[in-house]
Amino acid sequence: MRPIIGITTYEMPASWGVWRDLPTTFVPTDYPAAVTLAGGRAVLLPPDDLDADVLRALDGLVLAGGPDISPRLYGAEPGMHTATHPERDQAEIRLVHAALDSDLPVLGVCRGMQLLVAAAGGSLHQHLPDVLGHQRHRPGPGAYGRHEAVFTPGSRIAGLMGEDLTINCFHHQGVADPGELIVTGRAEDGLPEAVEDPGRRFLLGVQWHPEVGRDKRIFGALVAAAERS
Repeated sequence: MRPIIGITTYEMPASWGVWRDLPTTFVPTDYPAAVTLAGGRAVLLPPDDLDADVLRALDGLVLAGGPDISPRLYGAEPGMHTATHPERDQAEIRLVHAALDSDLPVLGVCRGMQLLVAAAGGSLHQHLPDVLGHQRHRPGPGAYGRHEAVFTPGSRIAGLMGEDLTINCFHHQGVADPGELIVTGRAEDGLPEAVEDPGRRFLLGVQWHPEVGRDKRIFGALVAAAERS
């Protein structure tokens, strides 16, 4: 049986066919496709803040990208550029803490990495152009920024990426303090792009979007860890 990998989802208005602005639960197909290609069975998780019991049915968890996380998760007030989805924050931070408590294999992508940082006691820069003086991490609507990353030798992400150092980003917030996690990848401007906890079975956060290229290395590592659950 393939490992069952839960993927967190968006809950936003969407339009298709004759329907317009219908409240919808969804996630880009790249996420479940990447899990399937890596040998897992993808299951989509709508926001649900009542409990985290669903984790008992899962072998691994993907925290998908999406809107800004609430700065209140790391003890700050929202800035003028921060737009949050409180219902998703409440549901996902509950999942994160429960997954960490049970040492469930977890991959955080973009927003998902930022959730891991918040859960680990870290914090974020709420608007990178104010800190870095450029917009190369989110160059324009629907346009990924491309960076050459530097990975820490001997880290999990360095072993997975090998000589491939190019990453594709779309985010305007970034890690200021990783908390209890270890930064193992940075963009050329020094911004953290990967965090992990080598003391856990599999806990990896990447600020870029490996699902877009169906990156079998990263999703395959998650599925492999989930097989040993």
